[in-house]
Amino acid sequence: MDHYVTLGADDAAATRAFYDATLATIDWSSHAEFPGWRAYSKGGDGTGLTLWICSPFDGQQASAGNGSMLGFAATSREQVDAFYAAAMAHGGSDEGAAGPRPHYGPDWYAAYVRDPTGNKLAIVFNG
Repeated sequence: MDHYVTLGADDAAATRAFYDATLATIDWSSHAEFPGWRAYSKGGDGTGLTLWICSPFDGQQASAGNGSMLGFAATSREQVDAFYAAAMAHGGSDEGAAGPRPHYGPDWYAAYVRDPTGNKLAIVFNG
């Protein structure tokens, strides 16, 4: 098994629409699904890091971790811009619009968003 990250979701339809749109901007897509779960990977081939979106196993409400964030690598500033725009158009909330972040380095260009459940995501181009 490759490495994976699991994020909880309360509204499966809204969360799937969010991740289908945002991850498509960086060539990620779903490669597996079963009741309450959907998996995404680079190229949709199920290799490398997998992101699982699911309903919490204990049946309780999903919650975002304080200080937790999942970062995705972009291959261009345009991908960062597209990811951010897709997030805003599909129920995400702004945590920092796409733009330079010189305090992290001279070439750091990033955006920060939250998914419909409140999980924090970063999309970063450092080139």
